[in-house]
Amino acid sequence: MAVLAALVVLVVGDLASTFLSHVPQHLWFTLHLRTHHDRRKSYWDHAVLSGDPTVLLDGFLGAVSYLAVAALAWRFSWEGALAGLLLGEIHVWWRHTEEPGWRTPAEDHAGHHRNPAIEFGDIFRFYDAPARALLARLAPMRRRSRKTAVRRLEQEPARV
Repeated sequence: MAVLAALVVLVVGDLASTFLSHVPQHLWFTLHLRTHHDRRKSYWDHAVLSGDPTVLLDGFLGAVSYLAVAALAWRFSWEGALAGLLLGEIHVWWRHTEEPGWRTPAEDHAGHHRNPAIEFGDIFRFYDAPARALLARLAPMRRRSRKTAVRRLEQEPARV
């Protein structure tokens, strides 16, 4: 039961984090983009090694989904819930403190840092395609897209 609870925390936590935190951050908010995808600095020092409160806040917001799933899994196996959280944290440390030069079949987190338009799952890459599809579907709702559309409407002559 502990192994199952750990897997649930990782898989369902990543699902929730990807679609309830990561995708919305890329669409409508700037905290994640400033702290995770700022081209002026290396992403290796932004997560684990940084004491910057905005970076820590971004990390915490990404972890909320995992914590919520772990709280639910706790009922079935507190050991599994803790193991899932610990494995997730080890993954964060590993992927933000060194570049191994290879990727696993399950994830390519460094690929997302190099190109913010790909590899959306925090841990698992099978969330990438659905996340990109959701991003494309919701893109017209972006603030930038809405402003551009409004400007375009304002510049077009009225049709009679």
